Amino acid sequence: MTRPARQTSGVPSTMPGGGDPPGMVRLDDLSKVFGDASSAVHALDRVTLHVEPGRFVCVLGASGCGKSTLLSLVAGLDQPSGGHLAVGGRASLLFQEAALFPWLTAARNVELALRLDGMPRAPRRARALELLELVHLREFADQRPHELSGGMRQRVALARALGQRTDVLLMDEPFGALDAMTRDTLHDEVERIWRETGVSILFVTHNVREAVRLGDRVVLLSSRPGRVIAEFPVPIERPRRIDSPDVAALAATITDQLREEVTRHGNQ
Repeated sequence: MTRPARQTSGVPSTMPGGGDPPGMVRLDDLSKVFGDASSAVHALDRVTLHVEPGRFVCVLGASGCGKSTLLSLVAGLDQPSGGHLAVGGRASLLFQEAALFPWLTAARNVELALRLDGMPRAPRRARALELLELVHLREFADQRPHELSGGMRQRVALARALGQRTDVLLMDEPFGALDAMTRDTLHDEVERIWRETGVSILFVTHNVREAVRLGDRVVLLSSRPGRVIAEFPVPIERPRRIDSPDVAALAATITDQLREEVTRHGNQ
């Protein structure tokens, strides 16, 4: 899923990007309410979050805190109820499920996004193969999804997202359904691709160590309604291992605050 640049403020509206540099994401006092009157559900409450171009920011929080809603707003799948949202350039959303078309080959799945973007057939095929090479799957270009492992399917989905000339990659727990070894391998792949492409990444996860392993910064949301209650810079040198002592130490600190938040919410 790809969206063009836009800005919204106050009553949500869509307008040109207003000169924000590609890869910039700015949320200022962003709120989202579903329903109205007595049935209203406050998903996000005055969230302020800035992602500089080329940065890798991870968002953590308990289930139901509005993490996925936040990504949907940035992706343009929904409109905020208040506040200000700006995205420089294009944003693409990668879900937990690869959502590939089962009757298309890996290359054709990647090509589909390029076709929708108006790219002619010959350069489209060449570009799809380049993208599959980027995720180390060129030799599987003619395989259909059922012939690929779960991790390989997710890499095809990643290639498809990157093929949409994206400046901001939004990742909604993309590795949550994978086994630990596959997930660890894909951490390395995502970090490599992030470095090679310079794309900005906003990554939602439940896994605290995953967030510390990948992010330049970890943002912690409160229980519903989601508010930013803490931000943790990650000064650990890359490349990192998810089981390294430094990653474990920072993850423990973040986990302690997350537990406090969950306990507080449970006692309300």
